[in-house]
Amino acid sequence: MTALTTVMFGMAMITIITSSCHKSSSPAKPTLYDSLGGTTMVADPANSGAQIEKGYLGIRTVVDSAIFIIAGDTAINGYFKVLLAEVTSGNLSGYQKLSANLSNFVAVATGAKDYAYTGLSMQNAHNPANNPRINGVVMSDDFDEFVKDVAASAAKNGVPSNLIASLGNLLYSVESSVINQ
Repeated sequence: MTALTTVMFGMAMITIITSSCHKSSSPAKPTLYDSLGGTTMVADPANSGAQIEKGYLGIRTVVDSAIFIIAGDTAINGYFKVLLAEVTSGNLSGYQKLSANLSNFVAVATGAKDYAYTGLSMQNAHNPANNPRINGVVMSDDFDEFVKDVAASAAKNGVPSNLIASLGNLLYSVESSVINQ
């Protein structure tokens, strides 16, 4: 059991015990998704007339911006040769799929309830033997560069520094699955 799981289990037990003693309950602690905008519906600038959860829109905006930052980052853009070749030729289908998968992954990981991640496992997505769209085995320094680029995107899009730190911690929580040494 991880430390976070242990703490969450302990908090759940305290809540159960105190709820049985008191009839009033306190509101649930907001998730990172709530802090990023939550479930409030807003206009989706990418789909005229459509509505989208504000939290998901913020995540998608950061993800899309991060993809462009990574595309220009010569330290790691070599992993994305297939995607870069597609986009250069005008084919945006791979970009759109990556954007949706990464946005859904982050949304779910931050506490969104109305989205699901259905992509490959982190290990398979980052292993060229299982995913021909990635060019090479991801190394630790490259993962650090990826997180740095996502943080730069979040900052560029006005995400507060405390939430950027939480997002970085979330990304680092899957590092061992992404690094395929």
